[in-house]
Amino acid sequence: MTRYPRNMIGYGPERPDARWPGDAKIAVQFVLNYEEGSENNILHGDAASEAFLSDIAGAAQWPGQRHWNMESIYEYGARAGFWRLHRLFTGYDVPLTIYGVATALARSPEQVEAMKDAGWEIASHGLKWVEHKDMPEDEERAAIAEAIRLHTEVVGEPPRGWYTGRCSANTVRLAAETGQFAYISDTYDDDLPYWLDIDGREQLIIPYTLEANDMRFAVSPGWIEGEQFYTYLKDAFDTLYVEGIAGQPAMMSVGLHCRLIGRPGKIAGLKRFLDYIGGFDGVWTPRRIEIADHWAATHPPVRPSLVPSRMDEAAFVAAFGSVYEHSPWVAERAFALELGPAHDRPAGLANALARVFRTAGDAERLAVLRAHPDLAGKLAAARRLTAESIGEQASAGLDALTDAERARFTELNDAYTARHGFPFIIAVRDNTKASILAAFERRIGQESETEFAEACRQVERIARLRLEGLL
Repeated sequence: MTRYPRNMIGYGPERPDARWPGDAKIAVQFVLNYEEGSENNILHGDAASEAFLSDIAGAAQWPGQRHWNMESIYEYGARAGFWRLHRLFTGYDVPLTIYGVATALARSPEQVEAMKDAGWEIASHGLKWVEHKDMPEDEERAAIAEAIRLHTEVVGEPPRGWYTGRCSANTVRLAAETGQFAYISDTYDDDLPYWLDIDGREQLIIPYTLEANDMRFAVSPGWIEGEQFYTYLKDAFDTLYVEGIAGQPAMMSVGLHCRLIGRPGKIAGLKRFLDYIGGFDGVWTPRRIEIADHWAATHPPVRPSLVPSRMDEAAFVAAFGSVYEHSPWVAERAFALELGPAHDRPAGLANALARVFRTAGDAERLAVLRAHPDLAGKLAAARRLTAESIGEQASAGLDALTDAERARFTELNDAYTARHGFPFIIAVRDNTKASILAAFERRIGQESETEFAEACRQVERIARLRLEGLL
């Protein structure tokens, strides 16, 4: 594997300003998963009963049998939990996004009517609340299509958002290929939405959460009482709110389930959280589709001109072969490394190139050093520098020396090369004319082995700075 598909960098150290409506410092988004009536059940044509996300400790599937206790727990969510949550959120005038499983929605027409009357978004949560990891691709593609069809029939309009939950490695790609969705949420990898290139199409991803989620009432380690849930939500909110005040507003997703948080002893913690955030200015509580529409309008996808991990070898070497002065072999070998999205940014690609340079033999590295021009030397005077070197030397004023300064640089260049066997190398973009001269005079007397190592470090630094202008 020479191309690593996972994205381990995302927005990097500084996420963008979300620019939430009203200059909000945080977007707090509540999702209510509606799964009751779609879970594993032989009545639904499944091979066994459900075993996931209930108050039955250590639950296991019962092959070929109905699990009466499990069924009744799910039924509580539809019969009682949903309505308790409906009263809570409509009372606070905080809208929800429903992750609605199509078959569950079809079995709950009164709840669907209440969702629509409240103005809640009803996104798709798939066709059935079952595991997809072993589902053949064609079968999952057909299930997505049927989920959209049934959802549209039951709700009266097609879903604009998608979240499978118990997904496969193919789910996001298959959902995106429909072209149906303003957003897909089958990731947990960021505090902001982002665009994902899927087969040449930019798909908006709005990450979801499994930690600020009431599912942890049903797993270990998890919440035991509503107060623990409240405390966790409060701490998450406080951290993100402070970051928002500092200029980096983010999104906080809160995941809920009718049969879990809908219980009296658990919902009390959720109510405390709603009371708590109500005491702050600059809190936006949108539906997920509103986040999607805002992001698409405010942060539309931008396709970079150079994406190193997706380039063929010829294009890669043409673009980056001169980053190490007159040494395209560095780029050629870097192309063969395991590159991924992290290497599509300056720091990542600089690291890949540096790995090749560091593991090369001394003779090859010496050749790279000798390929560099003298600072303000004969090549500069003859205008025979590379475009990169011209810009770098000009940035430190080395293209406008006085006669005395030029003479001093010539004297130092000659002495340095005679002593060490390669020209003096320094990342001029990090320096001024004065600091370059000071470094020149300091380094000229060092042992050649020490200076060779320093010159190699400077070559790596020059490459890093050059990539800033390319990527």
